[in-house]
Amino acid sequence: MDQSKLKPPAGAKHKKKRVGCGDGSGHGTFSTRGCKGQKSRAGRDLRPGFEGGQLPIIKRLPWTRGFTNVAKIQYTIVNVGDLRLFDAGSEIDPQAMHEKGLVKSIEFPVKILGNGELERALTVKANKFSASAKSKIEAAGGKVEEI
Repeated sequence: MDQSKLKPPAGAKHKKKRVGCGDGSGHGTFSTRGCKGQKSRAGRDLRPGFEGGQLPIIKRLPWTRGFTNVAKIQYTIVNVGDLRLFDAGSEIDPQAMHEKGLVKSIEFPVKILGNGELERALTVKANKFSASAKSKIEAAGGKVEEI
């Protein structure tokens, strides 16, 4: 393969836009800047989003700032103290929590937090547990199982 014969594919190279080089160039007279005004002058320095002194849209619509993290996992929260609704020795999973009204929907994963006290031994199955929730369930003689 001879490197001296290599050429870029058709349409990959463009001629430089020669601004202000006479009317024959197609970019003469006003040199693609329009007629008069702040944006046609030399040395213009307008920051992105500047709207000529008008209140910019980024300030008019403050709720559009930032972004939404599509990868964020939304957990349904259940506290250890809420598990006292169940009888001692019972096995608790998200479906059982839904039936007792602790969880509105099984659509989201369930996380058990350590707020409250637990006196009975329960086997709790959930997607996540906080460290304090694990220790409280196990201290009451129960088991913790992550789904």
